[in-house]
Amino acid sequence: MTALASTLADTLRNDKSLTAGATLVAVFILMAFVSLVWTPHDVAAIDADARLAAPSLTHPFGANHLGRDVLSMIMVGARTSITVALFAVGIGMCIGIPLGLLAAGTRGVIEDIVMRMSDVVFAFPAIILAILISAVYGPGAVNAVIAIGVFNIPVFARLTRGSALPIWTRGYVMSAKTAGKNRFRISLEHILPNIAPTLIVQATVQFSLAVLAEAALSYVGLGAQPPAPSWGRMLAESQTMVSFAPWLAIFPGLAIFLFVFGLNLLGDGLRLRFDPHRIVGAM
Repeated sequence: MTALASTLADTLRNDKSLTAGATLVAVFILMAFVSLVWTPHDVAAIDADARLAAPSLTHPFGANHLGRDVLSMIMVGARTSITVALFAVGIGMCIGIPLGLLAAGTRGVIEDIVMRMSDVVFAFPAIILAILISAVYGPGAVNAVIAIGVFNIPVFARLTRGSALPIWTRGYVMSAKTAGKNRFRISLEHILPNIAPTLIVQATVQFSLAVLAEAALSYVGLGAQPPAPSWGRMLAESQTMVSFAPWLAIFPGLAIFLFVFGLNLLGDGLRLRFDPHRIVGAM
C-alpha cells in the first residue's frame, strides 16, 4: 500500500510537472508565433523620446538605450532562440540517431569509428566550435545552429547506441532475425520505436541546453547579429546599465530562465511518464 501510495503521489507530481512545463513552453512558442505578425512596437524602430523608459502602459517591459521596446524584442528573441534550438537539435537527432542505430546494429569496426568520432566532437564544446566557425565564416545565427547542432550529434549517437544494445538481445528481435529481416528493417521497426521515449526526453533536455547555448553565443557576439533581437545580446547590452535601468537585464534574463525551466519541467515529466520502473515498483 505504501508503494502504491508513493507511486500515486509520484504520478500526481509528474502530471503537475508535465502540465506546468508544457504550459510555460507553449506560452513562449505562442509568443514566437505571434511575433511573426504582430509586436507592440516595431523592434527596429529607434525612439529617442523613449530612451531608457521605465516599464509603463506604453512600454510594459520598458525601453532600451535606443528607445526600442523591450517586450517586442523579447517576443522576437523567443523566435530566434526557438528557431536556433529547433534546427540545432534537429541536426543532432537526424545525424546522431542513425549513427547510433548503425553502431548498435553492426558493432565491430563501424561501432568503434562512430564512438571515436563522438569522442573527438565532445572534445570541442559548442562555444569553441562557434568560435572556430566564426573565425572562418563570421558570426551569425546559422553558424550558431551548426556549432550547437554538431555538438548534439554525439549526444544522440551515444544515447541511441546505449539504449539500442540491450534491445538487440530481446526475444522478438531474435524472432525478427529468424524471419529473415535485415538489420536495417529491425532497427526501424523494432529498435527505434522502443527507444523513442528515451530520445524524446533527451530532445527536451538538449533543446533547453541549445537555448542556453544560443543565449551564451549571442552574449559574446557570435549568435544572431543586429538588428535581429536576441535574449543573450540583450543581456550583454544591459550589463553597463543595470544600476539605473535594471529592467533591461531582468526581463530577458527572466525569459531565458522561465523558458529553460519550462523545458526542464517538461523533460522531467516526460521522463517520469515513460519510466516503466515506476509501474513495476508499485506492484
